[in-house]
Amino acid sequence: MGRTYAVSASPWSLAEIRRAVADTGHLLRFRSGTVRRPAVIRTIWMVVVALTAAAVLGPLLAPGAGADEGLALNTLIILPTFMIGFLGLTVAAAVASGGGRELLSGEDAVAFPVSPTTDHLGALLMAPLNIGWILQAWFLLGATTFAHGLDALPWLLTIVVLWLVLATALGQVIAWSVESVRRRRHGVAIVRTAGVAVAVLLAWLQLSGHLNDVLDQVPTLELVVAGLQGFSVAWVVAVTSLLALTAVALVLGGVACHSAARRQTRDALKVETQHFAAQPTPRTLWGMLVRIDRASVWRAVPMRRGMLVLAVGPGLIAFAGGLTWENVIILPGLVASGGALLYGVNAFALDGRGGLWRETLPVDPQRVWTARSWVMAEWLLAASVITVVLAALRAGVPTASEVAAVLCLLLVVTVQVVSTSMRWSVTRPFAVNLRSARATPAPPTVMVGYSAKLALSTTLTAMVFSTASWAAPWHVVVLLAVPFLAWSAFRWWRAGLVWTDASSRAAVVTTVAA
Repeated sequence: MGRTYAVSASPWSLAEIRRAVADTGHLLRFRSGTVRRPAVIRTIWMVVVALTAAAVLGPLLAPGAGADEGLALNTLIILPTFMIGFLGLTVAAAVASGGGRELLSGEDAVAFPVSPTTDHLGALLMAPLNIGWILQAWFLLGATTFAHGLDALPWLLTIVVLWLVLATALGQVIAWSVESVRRRRHGVAIVRTAGVAVAVLLAWLQLSGHLNDVLDQVPTLELVVAGLQGFSVAWVVAVTSLLALTAVALVLGGVACHSAARRQTRDALKVETQHFAAQPTPRTLWGMLVRIDRASVWRAVPMRRGMLVLAVGPGLIAFAGGLTWENVIILPGLVASGGALLYGVNAFALDGRGGLWRETLPVDPQRVWTARSWVMAEWLLAASVITVVLAALRAGVPTASEVAAVLCLLLVVTVQVVSTSMRWSVTRPFAVNLRSARATPAPPTVMVGYSAKLALSTTLTAMVFSTASWAAPWHVVVLLAVPFLAWSAFRWWRAGLVWTDASSRAAVVTTVAA
């Protein structure tokens, strides 16, 4: 569906910028006013701030932090590559979401149109709510303080923070530009061809040994060097350049957003108008339920794009960086959490008004619950496996404990995320239209809490198995997975009792169908 916008001035004009900033503030206050439990949101924000502080200060307490040799030196050497990786993931996430997440949904924009510049600013503010953005930002900040120790405060850390802001703004510029091309005639084919070409080029650079030469040409190395010099002329120039480039990116993003807003989303419209041939009826009720749920996921544009980014993006970065198995074990938690934030935290919203029809069918609610959970587990597990396979290509030959840790973690985080997501789906349903590539399954303020909770739980779980991969034999690692699986299965079962209750199920269905 196309978006409806207010008639606006040139994105370059000061009047348009002032109006867009004011409208964005109104939208933020409106969104904050619709929160059901404001106290919980304030608590979540405090937790996010506390975790960010821990990500910055915690590595300072690690053995060898700031040393001129060992792991700290190696981290400092590859810090510029980490910065490039953050930019790549930010661009990929923004492109996959069709220009960035919505602060105002398309349905609301019909009655209350906003300018493309306002939409652009809202997408920028929504970018950090992506779990990949949060975890990568924490990782980059922690790597900075660990590599340079207390000397990183505040000089090198300031440059890294400004790089996070610039990378986010550049990601929006590229995403809106790609979306503008995608909405033109033959634009979908052009974008897909360009994506394949970029992937082939990166593969060729890696296989030919030229990737490091290309990465050395990116100015992140100069930024890190300027930060290592402390307060100096080089540091002032670096900070000034980052601020200036960010300002330029904000303006260019508004221009690209104006260009994209004038055209319809061709791939979304194609899905809406496409005819699907009837398939043979499955022999079992289970097969029918799973087919319906799979179709609702795989036919949705944001799901397909998100799957590609989640599965391939972290794996390619791990492949390019040559991460060891100890670090590869962390990736499944990131991928599973990101997949849940695409739709899993409000899983029944994909039915929309069709949920009313499905409730008239003579089907046991427990079977519906199990089938929906199964399809979500398939989705998350498939993405995680692709990521691990790509990362394993350069991770070397794993030990028995590392193999056990990876396999167990794949299963544990999948069950853990499915359990949490399905519980949220029945206790906090929302009426959202997930047909749009830019839609989120819950309001922005709620997504903050979901992202923080999933990031914390999956990261801690991954750290446990990462530690066990080198500190314990493989059979101990397998036994370690048992309590995690048992607890997640118990929580999933308890959430299923809520769904099987007729009054609770009616509340969920009528909410998502509104």
